[in-house]
Amino acid sequence: MSEQCVIITDENSGNTLELPVISGTEGEPTLSIKALPSTLGYFTYDPGFTATASCTSKITYIDGGKGILRYRGYPIEQLAEKSTFLEVAYLLLSGELPTSSELADFQDDITHHTMVHEKLNTFISGFHYDAHPMAMMAGVVGSLSAFYHDKMDMSDPEHRMLAAKRMIAKMPTIAAACYRHHMGWPAAYPKNSLNYTESFLDMMFSVPTEKYEVSTVAARVFDLLFILHADHEQNASTSTVRLVGSTGANPYASVAAGISALWGPAHGGANEAVLTMLHEIGDVSRVGKYIEKAKDKDDPFRLMGFGHRVYKNYDPRASIIRKAAYEVLEELGTTDPLMDLAMELERIALEDEYFITKKLYPNVDFYSGIIYKALGIPVSMFTVMFAIARTVGWVSQWLEQEETPTPIGRPRQVYAGATERDYVPLESR
Repeated sequence: MSEQCVIITDENSGNTLELPVISGTEGEPTLSIKALPSTLGYFTYDPGFTATASCTSKITYIDGGKGILRYRGYPIEQLAEKSTFLEVAYLLLSGELPTSSELADFQDDITHHTMVHEKLNTFISGFHYDAHPMAMMAGVVGSLSAFYHDKMDMSDPEHRMLAAKRMIAKMPTIAAACYRHHMGWPAAYPKNSLNYTESFLDMMFSVPTEKYEVSTVAARVFDLLFILHADHEQNASTSTVRLVGSTGANPYASVAAGISALWGPAHGGANEAVLTMLHEIGDVSRVGKYIEKAKDKDDPFRLMGFGHRVYKNYDPRASIIRKAAYEVLEELGTTDPLMDLAMELERIALEDEYFITKKLYPNVDFYSGIIYKALGIPVSMFTVMFAIARTVGWVSQWLEQEETPTPIGRPRQVYAGATERDYVPLESR
């Protein structure tokens, strides 16, 4: 914390208050308003917490104006090009990139925690066959504390780290099991001979009747997508995990709450909404018409996958994933009319003064759905893919909060309801 402060004066009472300025290593200076209610009698009003810092964190840094995203100081562009998902997971959890031996030990830990209790498969079988996979994921992850209740002393750093590793390891197994239940297929088990994404794809798509060869293209692209989605600062689902964790709830319950928050179409469901939008537009020749509809404030149509709550520049993940989308389609030897449609939509939107002025650039969701579709992932599983990757960020943020406990989260409100009134008996109403 710096020595600087900002002095505010209440014009009604004439009282003044010094608000300390908290400065991080990067980013905007932040005012500490803890003393505001007790000194001047005011709370602050910030719907959606768009101007409120809820915590101090060393994990992820975003500069939305410059289009910067860094994990533990490392630019996302470098990690996407040179790293692997499990190496990034280690980085987010520990704060440093691993040595060769540290990475080997970490990969071994994750690999040997991928199995889930057999009763979890029984639990999953209790869901209706057409239940949404995110509903199943939230329920199953929330139940993990009942299956793995050993070593649940959250005051013990070793227990906390074990819980974090368990969730990173088991999330692909659970996701694949939810998909296979929906398909009516028998359960598949992780294979220790495969790496993280290879094992996931094998559990998703292998069937007993024939040999399944994991696509190296698919495995590599999934690893990239998981890196890009691993963490994103204090977004809605991460803030939910921290808020639930602040109550002392176990990490499985906290992450289950994060999954529920991610499910929302304005958050993790955005890539699914992009595909729905592209299908609605239907043809490249209709792009101009829908651009005009998007600009009409009286028209309910919105361009999905454009703009971001934080980025007021090009989402750095979008340029990486755009290149990957082209590579996937080329390597698989397939063409996708939706990709052509997306490219034309992007081109026109980036040249249109309306979108330039409002800084509505394509975000990561604009292309990820096209990639998932090309790799055979059904639309209902898109947000599940996001959840697998974001689990790393959730548990990293949860661990950080547990190491430096904060008070239970408790936002205030502006009450706008009725003032005090007397109860009227039923017969007199």
